[in-house]
Amino acid sequence: MAKSSGLGDLLYVDGVDLSGDVGVVDQLASPVIVLDVTGINKSAFERIAGKRDGTVKFTPFWNNAIGQEHSVLSTLPRTDRLLTYLHGAVIGGSAAALLGKQVDFDWKRDNTGALTGNVDAQGNGFGLEWGNQLTAGFRTDTAATNGTAWNGTASTSFGFQTYLHVTSFAGTDVTVKLQDSADNVTFADVASGAFPQITGATTVPFGARLAVGGTATLRQYVRATTTTSGGFTSLKFAVVVMKNTQAVSF
Repeated sequence: MAKSSGLGDLLYVDGVDLSGDVGVVDQLASPVIVLDVTGINKSAFERIAGKRDGTVKFTPFWNNAIGQEHSVLSTLPRTDRLLTYLHGAVIGGSAAALLGKQVDFDWKRDNTGALTGNVDAQGNGFGLEWGNQLTAGFRTDTAATNGTAWNGTASTSFGFQTYLHVTSFAGTDVTVKLQDSADNVTFADVASGAFPQITGATTVPFGARLAVGGTATLRQYVRATTTTSGGFTSLKFAVVVMKNTQAVSF
């Protein structure tokens, strides 16, 4: 891949596209605590990897329109939030996702008249995860649809994580799931790769994380698919996947 700027990047929070209300993404961090295990018989430090963590910090502009920055972030929920940063909006494009707690909603008005905030989200149970987009930003399906596949280069057998943002839904029911293929022709459902069914009773917008660990296989080509039993007329959603290339532990 060639070098690139951050022009056209996106930030979603719990199914809401806040990209137009965010001026700066200050930090996307995935630190690992390092444990000092240096013996007294050593003349240099010995260290081993400890717990993973994650942080997303950004600077929003004031926007109190319905469904925009202020109404989404000012609630400061005690429950987990799902934040996803997309580098551009293209299938296969890089993405970072964090399930964590929003810990602040601070504002300042400087002497130029600018009114900007500071928002910090810290991981809960999982670190910040980097993966790839299975939808080009938000995708709108009006019927059951097989999405375009992302070429993940090779099959892996270390499980995966996938994140879903849903911003709107109309209809009886729909299920978003992953399918994979070895040749980009014949696809099959990924075992345990379906998100919980969305119905008319589901509260939207929302975000969800799905993880399948151990030795679960994800083949070279992966796509996001929608299915329905009762029908639907519109689903606006985004999916990213983290295809583990080595064993992971949370």
